[in-house]
Amino acid sequence: MAAAAAEARARGAELVVFPELAVTGYPPRDLLLDRAFVDRAVAATAELARELAGGPPAVVGTVARSGRSTPGHPGLWNAAALLDGGRVSFLAPKRLLPSYDVFHETRWFVPGERSEPIAVGGRRIGLLVCEDVWDEAYPIHPPAELLAAGAEILVAISSSPFRAGILERRLHHARRPGVPLVYVNAAGANDELIFDGGSFVLDGDGRVLALLPRFEEAVEVVEVGGPHPPAPSPAPPFTPSPGEGETYGALVCGVRGFVGKNGIGRVFLGLSGGVDSALVACIAAEAVGAEAVTALAMPSRFTDPRSTESAREMAANLGIGFEVVPIEPLHAAFEGALADLGDKGTTDENLQARLRSVVLNAWVNSRGGLLLNTSNKTEISLGYGTLHGDLAGTLSVLGDVTKPEVYAMARWYVANRGPIPGFILDRPPTAELRPGQVDPFDYPVVAPAVEALVRGQAPGRDADRWRRMLRASESKRWQHGVILKVSERAFGTGRMVPITRVES
Repeated sequence: MAAAAAEARARGAELVVFPELAVTGYPPRDLLLDRAFVDRAVAATAELARELAGGPPAVVGTVARSGRSTPGHPGLWNAAALLDGGRVSFLAPKRLLPSYDVFHETRWFVPGERSEPIAVGGRRIGLLVCEDVWDEAYPIHPPAELLAAGAEILVAISSSPFRAGILERRLHHARRPGVPLVYVNAAGANDELIFDGGSFVLDGDGRVLALLPRFEEAVEVVEVGGPHPPAPSPAPPFTPSPGEGETYGALVCGVRGFVGKNGIGRVFLGLSGGVDSALVACIAAEAVGAEAVTALAMPSRFTDPRSTESAREMAANLGIGFEVVPIEPLHAAFEGALADLGDKGTTDENLQARLRSVVLNAWVNSRGGLLLNTSNKTEISLGYGTLHGDLAGTLSVLGDVTKPEVYAMARWYVANRGPIPGFILDRPPTAELRPGQVDPFDYPVVAPAVEALVRGQAPGRDADRWRRMLRASESKRWQHGVILKVSERAFGTGRMVPITRVES
């Protein structure tokens, strides 16, 4: 932040703005119950204020103590802090605290009272924090209150996670007040949440004066609300990214953030010759660099030789590491050891998937790094996967992407990035765990119905079947890795459904 502020100062900025909770990262969750963590965050904010003392004032997202703590609740503010003159000169606490989906802010924060506009560069600026702009469903309206108090420009700091089409929704809310508005959003990823950046500045007519890049940090100086505002003609046009490309960029950002921020040097995945693992390999190579990715093909007696060759070709296209480790010797040994079970059906199929997990985890243990899961959201919804087998992996890259969306994104990749072998794209989906096996679902029909159930919407035909499968596989999802969120409702912290429940 100090480096970004120095760059902005050199380019003539009068005010520097950083995202919501930029000091701690978003969301800090139960770290906020640790008094030492909060002490350090408060101290770091003060240190930053001193470091920026020679430059223009800065608005920084941070935590502050409200003085309203109660037993079991820290009573904190999620605040926009004005750093000016080497100190924290003003706090505008967040007023609207979301408690839905992945947001649980009332667990740690208390709402702030109405704040007054601040004077910067001869103009009165109202400070808002994220949800304060999304005020349509609330009885109070922070933007309107600030305008009534004399604000000429609104500055909204945000850590708004990516969901498909979210930029258009942000613009909708930012245009409602009808005054110039600066919206600064976080860029990067923390655990399952991906922050897509895309900060923007609007004039009083809602025209986009500046739009920063998506999925990366950037510094831009923009003239807004002055006595001679820029003519609208040079304003960059707003063109939403295509759906598949936007989500692909989000997943790359999510993998890069998880790997980089956790100090992981290498990632591993099983590359089966199917579309899911091929797409994960593409995302991983772009996110962390081909030299840091190793893919393993683990053929069994049921594997089509074209699967392994397509996996080899895919790895060569990406320039990633590739190894072939047949599981037949392990499979035969375990068949002998478990012969008394006499089960050649599901038990044997699951055994193969678990042996592949053993191989993958052995490579991770030996080389150090992270195992990426390659299952898609439709499979995870239906429980169509083996616990401790193909559901293994710390980070689930496609766990919020339905099977049809995987195919659409793979075709987008071919059109915009590079080749994927035709055998991978054209073959029927199969786990290759028995002779002639293909997946037992018509995915273009099943996936939308199951996704509707996950989102609490009407699922259409065969609803009872999909509901039973969703219900029966709840325990698997509780044991799943971190799923990168790219939809309105992902499995993870935004969907808290119990395993144990009585049905009437």
